[in-house]
Amino acid sequence: MKLITSIATAIALLAPLNAQAEKSSKAAPTIVGIAASNENFTTLVAAAKAAGLVETLSGEGPFTVFAPTDEAFKKLPAGTVESLLKPENKDKLAAILKYHVVSGKVMAADVKPGKVTTVQGSKATIKATDGKVTIDGANVVKTDIVGSNGVIHVIDSVILPKG
Repeated sequence: MKLITSIATAIALLAPLNAQAEKSSKAAPTIVGIAASNENFTTLVAAAKAAGLVETLSGEGPFTVFAPTDEAFKKLPAGTVESLLKPENKDKLAAILKYHVVSGKVMAADVKPGKVTTVQGSKATIKATDGKVTIDGANVVKTDIVGSNGVIHVIDSVILPKG
């Protein structure tokens, strides 16, 4: 009888740990994980890898990423993406990608028109007109894709730092 009581006690003590392990294994993916699992962000993911930013954007954050789609990258002049992906342009590519990132987790409901400082260090301009939001002229086409370390807002154009 003592053995059965001991086993029952052990199971009772381990059950919360098992539930916690199951819960943590189902945690939301990081921003990079979300982008990597979405076929509309293959260029963005390739650029993040080439710029050496995958580890940073997989970190604790939180980050708000204004993520251009593959179609947004196609709007750049011919050869631009290929050129930026070259190792000798890593710093320039990193600066462009960091310009798409703001520190903190800013949900769509909390976005305010005005200037925001990007992780790159420059300021981008957010405008809200007739229910449409833009950042440096790029339309925000989808909002609030939440990851474990921040949020993604999808944009239809690549934005570039001034200067």
